[in-house]
Amino acid sequence: MPTEKPWPIEAYLAERLEGAITRAGLSMPDGARVEVEVPREPEHGDWATPVALTLAKTARRPPREVAKSLLESLEVEADVVSAAEIAGAGFINFRLAPAWLAANVRRILSAPTTYGSSPVGRGEKILIEYVSANPTGPLNVVNARAASIGDALIRILNAAGFEARGEFYANDWGLQAELFGASIRTRFAERIGLKAPAIPDEGYAGAYVIEIADAIPESEGREWLKLPEREQRLRFAAWGIDRMLDRQERDLTRFGARIDRWFRESELHRGGAVEKARARLVELGLTEERDGALWFRSTAFGDQEDRVIVRANGEPTYFLADAAYHHDKFARGFDRLIDLLGPDHHGHIQRMQGVIEALRWPRDRFEVVLIQWVRLLRGGEPVKMSKRGGEFIALEELLDEVGVDAARFFFLMRRAESPLDFDLELAVKRSEDNPVYYVQYAHARIAHVLDYARQQGVPEPGLDAARPDLLGEPETLVLLRGIAGFPSLVAAAAKHREPHRIPMYLKELAAKFHSFYHHHRVVGPDADVTAARLLLTRATGVVFHRGLDLLGVSAPESM
Repeated sequence: MPTEKPWPIEAYLAERLEGAITRAGLSMPDGARVEVEVPREPEHGDWATPVALTLAKTARRPPREVAKSLLESLEVEADVVSAAEIAGAGFINFRLAPAWLAANVRRILSAPTTYGSSPVGRGEKILIEYVSANPTGPLNVVNARAASIGDALIRILNAAGFEARGEFYANDWGLQAELFGASIRTRFAERIGLKAPAIPDEGYAGAYVIEIADAIPESEGREWLKLPEREQRLRFAAWGIDRMLDRQERDLTRFGARIDRWFRESELHRGGAVEKARARLVELGLTEERDGALWFRSTAFGDQEDRVIVRANGEPTYFLADAAYHHDKFARGFDRLIDLLGPDHHGHIQRMQGVIEALRWPRDRFEVVLIQWVRLLRGGEPVKMSKRGGEFIALEELLDEVGVDAARFFFLMRRAESPLDFDLELAVKRSEDNPVYYVQYAHARIAHVLDYARQQGVPEPGLDAARPDLLGEPETLVLLRGIAGFPSLVAAAAKHREPHRIPMYLKELAAKFHSFYHHHRVVGPDADVTAARLLLTRATGVVFHRGLDLLGVSAPESM
């Protein structure tokens, strides 16, 4: 029997490396930890560590020489690690023993609903603010990408031992809200036959504005038209924003995005949080008046320029409201804040870190993931999107065309910081060219194999049937190594805030399973071999199910 070690395997390898470091007379730099992860390239082993490169700095020796000393001092069981070798600049690559890989099948099937989970997050409370679209129009495909990434990140973080929650911040205050109200007012006046003021140049001309105006009870709308100009805008805006937020919530629920709280900017203004944030900055001596406006001395915290927090007309800026909002998040007990923002918010990061520090919160506990643009393609040609002009693809339209599974999987296939081309025709194609179909088909094929075994009267194998001597073919070992890497992959995706690692992994795992399936008959004449392969097939199905669930994608049993 292989040596049983606590899962995950990284803990075992890290522990053995720490022992080797001590025996070799080396020491880690202050604050550094032994890192062990699954390499991106299979030829680099099952697990790898750059620890020799880290140690080389304090040892003042070449990394490969340090790596050689570590291997000479490394003590590992042969039934856990079959090989350890130096590669590249000084990386140490590990190969796991077939006995350990076979035993991992039993681990998976002993706890199928938790495989891939780990305690690496140590219960850190994280609030992820994502989507946060203006409530002045339907959610579009850019919002959909943010929803996919944000929700998947919450799922992955929770699987990795963090306590993550999701929040939507609705900007229902200020100029954009008033412009939305003015646009609705114009469409309402047109509807009842009154002379209507033109929609403002920066207003909203989409067909959805007409739909909102058509839903306003005529008696109420006529009363609003009797109010002073600004009051008119605010009343029509409040009606429209309520309906638009309802619609956004329905769309995100259909999309499977977890929003634990819908937080309105107006709550901050009406509850006094914005004023308290201003007063706090003034009290700390971090503001000054210039040309009638109040400025936050943001340059004192590393920003490129100071920032206006109260305009000369007495109106607070969006930045001040945002500062109050992030103060509120920390005050609610969250240890870390992660904001998912569009690519045009790059300059937002430094000033937010500055005001967070100014309000006496740790700036390094605030992170931003910038999500690049989406380009929809149909027939190889871009589909135009313009929110105010009304020419855009709404999330609900996208879901009607390609479905939730394809949409989520496609949005998650590339890292958030990379622009994404979304091929609408490929997303509905039922072939291996479509990555989500390819992965789901692998899961469905597994379900079919297991069902076939039951129909043939094959007994349900016990977990001890996963014998390493029966799971030694090259394609089988590749698959065993593939499923063994899943927990480490989830932990790394959580640590680096990179959900795109999961669909990449699942595509590779599908290829490994299809290769195993085509080379080896699962249900065959040898009962022992059949039992071992059935257990491996079941375990692989567990990994597909768990991986797809982290993406918010279904795992069908037939296709």
